[in-house]
Amino acid sequence: MKLSLLSLAAAGLASLASFAEATVSPVHVDGRYFWYQNGTRFFIKGIAYQPDHSGDVKYVDPLTDKSTCERDVKYLKELSVNTIRVYSVNSSANHDDCMKTFDDNGIYVLSDLSSPDVSINGADPSWTVDLFKHYTDVVDSLAPYNNVLGFVGGNEVVQNASNTNAAAFVKAAVRDVKQYIVNAGHRQIPVGYSTNDEEKTRVAMSEYFDCGEKEDIVDFYGINIYEWCGDSSMQKSGYDVRTEEFKNYTVPVFFSEFGCIDVRPRKFTEVKALFSDDMTDVWSGGIAYEYFEADNHYGVVTTSGDSVSTLTDFPHLSSMYASVQPSSTQSSSMSLTSSGLSCSATQSVWKAATNLPPTPSEDVCECMDSTRQCIVADGVDSSDYGDLFGYVCNLIDCDAINANGTSPGKYGSFSYCDSKQKLNYVLDAYYQQKGGCDFKGSASSTSATSATGSCKSYLSAAGSSGTNAISVTPNANAVSKGNGTDNMSSTSGGSGGSGNDTKSGNEKSAASSSFNSKAFIALVSMVTGGVAVLLI
Repeated sequence: MKLSLLSLAAAGLASLASFAEATVSPVHVDGRYFWYQNGTRFFIKGIAYQPDHSGDVKYVDPLTDKSTCERDVKYLKELSVNTIRVYSVNSSANHDDCMKTFDDNGIYVLSDLSSPDVSINGADPSWTVDLFKHYTDVVDSLAPYNNVLGFVGGNEVVQNASNTNAAAFVKAAVRDVKQYIVNAGHRQIPVGYSTNDEEKTRVAMSEYFDCGEKEDIVDFYGINIYEWCGDSSMQKSGYDVRTEEFKNYTVPVFFSEFGCIDVRPRKFTEVKALFSDDMTDVWSGGIAYEYFEADNHYGVVTTSGDSVSTLTDFPHLSSMYASVQPSSTQSSSMSLTSSGLSCSATQSVWKAATNLPPTPSEDVCECMDSTRQCIVADGVDSSDYGDLFGYVCNLIDCDAINANGTSPGKYGSFSYCDSKQKLNYVLDAYYQQKGGCDFKGSASSTSATSATGSCKSYLSAAGSSGTNAISVTPNANAVSKGNGTDNMSSTSGGSGGSGNDTKSGNEKSAASSSFNSKAFIALVSMVTGGVAVLLI
């Protein structure tokens, strides 16, 4: 049913009031470190927190079930954890209870933006309207909470030298999500990338994500590193070399996963090194992998219903985290850096383009699609699109819908549109060039809309080849919001962790609405007058 304006105001006031009771203050990035609002450094003492899944669900959102979060929080506190990393969340679910539970206990949340089937595919990378929408839906659902530490725009998307081109698409995603956060009026929540520790690409990759204009670089950089096994050392593990490599990095860097299992039990002695004076000038802590025991046997607890059983590694991690307390240096005493490095030329191994993919625009795609005369027939299944693409693109140039992140970078004007829109483009292009719109019943003619206004400008900018950059306004860049469609569960029970970035529900949290608090305060002011003033 429809709610009255006053009802909406009352609901919003309650939500805003809950924010006012938040325990933790937002952490922000300034230069190469994380900072509390009081000007002291924030170090991550974290653990990966993504329950395993079963059956037909794709993943389990760990931030939706109040009883599960309340069950686990005392164990997280016993571990001396101040941060949890979650790999997949349902943007349409209500996260209020879990986020408040963690907030009340001083625990921040670092959230990946992808889900197992909605992510940048390292083997066939793209940055599309659909991906942009999914990522910004996650941002909107979590941004209101003070204890959101940041968003991870990709996890191990670039695996090795064979797919460095994928880095251009991840960097474009980070750029666009950062700008979206500004446009949406959210607080400045940092957005970064989490990489594997691959020998041949590690240095070039780290430089790539920290080079160029400030709006293009990551706000933080995480490394999933498992080189310290057993009773190792700075030298044996390579921690000394990694620290030297990152000594001039301009944004916070931390271990986004750690915890080698080659030697059991894991004593987590690397924690002592990570939080020592030898490393804290460069590193901002780390995230142990992981809380829940799964088939990979990295967990420190097993769970069953309301019951939690600690495993052998639990007391070791708890003891190590409790024993370290790095210096909380005041920001006023430190030299902060705010600009990225200069981008190097491509190398024999590193081929990613510094020319990034364009910002996806739903308006542009809808404009293009509405002006096609020859389109795919309604009865054609999307699983057959590939055959049509293969046939048509062997006969005409399809650069307008393709994207290539290998240097120097080449991106079609409509490369970020969905597969049906792109197919309509190439079918129509064939029709315009060669005539005929049948393709054995797979296509049909339709009455196209005449392009006017901004749509006409978009098509003109794209050019006849559809390969030129299209300039769009910030409003046109904003993707529309709606309910997600993931087949998943929001009760305790996905596994995140190491691997390629393949890591939405109907209820929408009042605290997760797509409008921001400033806009809501303006609304409340109109409806309730002085009450809003008191809240502000």
